[in-house]
Amino acid sequence: MFRLLRTIILVMFAFVAGMLFERQGSQGICESGGGLWIENICVGPEFD
Repeated sequence: MFRLLRTIILVMFAFVAGMLFERQGSQGICESGGGLWIENICVGPEFD
C-alpha cells in the first residue's frame, strides 16, 4: 500500500514540476519574441 501511495505522490510531483518548467519556457519564448507576459497570457507586440 505504501508503494502505491509513494508512486502517486511522485507522479503528482513530476506533473507539477513539468507544468512549472513548461510555463517558464513559454514565458521565455514570449519575452524573446517581443511580447509581454501578463497574468499567464502572452500579449504580442502588435497589440501595444
